[in-house]
This record gives sequence, C-alpha cells and structure tokens, in this order.
Amino acid sequence: CSSARAQSSQDVGWSNGTETVHGVLYLPSGGGVHPALVVIHEWWGLTDWVRDQAQDFARQGYVTLAVDLYHGKVTADPRTASQLMQGLSQQSGVSDLTSAVAFLSHRKDVDPHRIGAIGWCMGGGFAAQLAIADPDLRAVVINYGELPTDRDALQHIHAAVLGNFGGLDRGITPADVHAFAGTMQALGKSVDVKIYSDAGHSFQSPGNNNG
Repeated sequence: CSSARAQSSQDVGWSNGTETVHGVLYLPSGGGVHPALVVIHEWWGLTDWVRDQAQDFARQGYVTLAVDLYHGKVTADPRTASQLMQGLSQQSGVSDLTSAVAFLSHRKDVDPHRIGAIGWCMGGGFAAQLAIADPDLRAVVINYGELPTDRDALQHIHAAVLGNFGGLDRGITPADVHAFAGTMQALGKSVDVKIYSDAGHSFQSPGNNNG
C-alpha cells in the first residue's frame, strides 16, 4: 500500500449555476499541483465506504472530491435507494458533476488537464455521462455502471475509459459491455473493459448488494 497520507478532508460546497452542491474534499499530503478525481457514489448515497475510497485516492496523490448527488440523503434500504435514484434526473446529476470538475479545475493545487472520474453502479453510469458532457476529462473508471449506447454521444468522449464488470451481472451483461467497447474502438476511443467471469453486480462493494 502507499506510504502517503491523506493530509486533510473538508466539507465543501459550490454552485452548479442554480443551487449549491455539496461534497467532501480530500487532499493529499505535500504541496504542489496534483491530478484530481471526482468520486461518484452508488444509489445508496455518499456512504462511508465511498468516502473511504475517496480518501484512499487522496493517499495516492490525488485531490479527490466525493460529490453528494442526493444532497445529504443516505440509505441502506434498497427500496429507498431506488426511490432516491429515480428522483435524480440525468440532467441534474450531470450538472452537479460538471460543476464539480469546474470546482476542482479552479483550485491552485489541481492540474486542470489531469482530472478524472470514478463511480460505482449508478455512479459508474454517471461517470460515463460526465465523460460525454465534459470532453476535457482525462480518464474515467466505470464500475458496473449503465453504459451509453448512442454512437453520436460516445463521439464526445475523449477520456481514456476503464470499465470493470461482472460476468454474472444480469443488469449490465457481457454482451452490453462488448457492444460498448466495440463502438468505442470503432470511434478510435481509448477503452479497456474487464469482465470478471465469476462476479455479479456490485462486486467491489461491501455486502455485494445492488447499488
């Protein structure tokens, strides 16, 4: 594991143009300019597990911003999580995330040309949509998130894309993953997808529940 330490964390807020968005900012130890990551939660909300992932990335040298797309709501109940996810429009979520990228890019300790995003399940789908919405994004990790299928939309992605998926996932099937990767490759995009044959959905998350 890395010997670096996360220097600090703080609750932050910024404007998406119409309202204030909140998140938790994690800073790496040491001065200078760093790459940055937008961290996007599952349908449960900004849980302690997602915060831990963001902190781990800060230990690796990234300025990391875990965005709260639910504006303070967190749940462990699948029914409530489903309602929260359904109540979040794609337009609203992407707006919050593009404003998060802008927030990071204006920080003096962030290299604006080295900003990426990572998300899990719902957050993985939003990471893909963020890559479409912000062509300056450098890299995106989609962990078993819903994949865009529109060829014209995928044309806007300039980030290097890494996707991690479960071979037993019945929601996002290996066929879906291969179709996405094939279209990306045909468009000349940088894409690397990994399908773990014995894994189901949410295989990285504790409890391995849908999310």
